[in-house]
Amino acid sequence: MRKSPVSRLVFSYEVRAAGEPSPSAPEGDLAVQETRPELAPPPRYKVVIMNDDYTPMDFVVEILESFFSMDREKATRVMLTIHTEGQAPVGIYSRDVAETKAAQVVDYAQQNQHPLLCRVEPA
Repeated sequence: MRKSPVSRLVFSYEVRAAGEPSPSAPEGDLAVQETRPELAPPPRYKVVIMNDDYTPMDFVVEILESFFSMDREKATRVMLTIHTEGQAPVGIYSRDVAETKAAQVVDYAQQNQHPLLCRVEPA
C-alpha cells in the first residue's frame, strides 16, 4: 500500500512597526483575511388549525393545551378565533417541528374520531 504525500502549511508571524513592509513579501501582494460565513436563521413555519362543523370546541381547547402549551384562557380565545374566522395560526416553529406537531394533532383527532385538520405554511 502506497502512502499519499502529506502537504503541510507553515505559518510564520513576525512583529513589525506600523507601515513597515514585510521583508519576505514582495511589493503588490494582497492580504487575505478569512471571514466567517454569515448564516441566515432557518425559515419559520406556522401551524394553522382549520375549523369544521363536527369537532367539539372542548376538544380543540384540549389540543391547544396539550400540543401547543397554551393555558386554558389563551386556548379558549384561539379556539373561538378558529371557530369564527375558519382558521387560526397556533404556533410558529422550524419546519420539522411544525410538521411533527401538525401530524400529531391530526393523528390524535383521528384516534378520537374527529375530522380536525391542520396545515403547515411559511410564516
